[in-house]
Amino acid sequence: MTTQLPESGDSKNAAEKCTVLEVTVNNHPGVMSHVCGLFSRRAFNVEGILCMPIGDGDRSRIWLMVNEDERLDQMVKQIEKLEDVLGVNRHAAGHEVFARLEEFFRVQ
Repeated sequence: MTTQLPESGDSKNAAEKCTVLEVTVNNHPGVMSHVCGLFSRRAFNVEGILCMPIGDGDRSRIWLMVNEDERLDQMVKQIEKLEDVLGVNRHAAGHEVFARLEEFFRVQ
């Protein structure tokens, strides 16, 4: 899993540019399936997924690393419409969640 953006002179720059979506959801069975199913139905690849409960466990935070393309804005709008989604934030590809995971797996 790579979290670095390609060099600006790279011919694959547009295809490889990633964004991290931070999605806060109600925590119950099936929520992850609904979020990932939305991407799957639209043939939108997810490069990385991390999910952890927050607070007292009634909510979870899902981080999704996705390729950035012209469909991403529409995907975010669709995610926000899901019943159990409480909020969506967009971050640059180098977001510390995936950077630290990459560091952890490099040590192993």
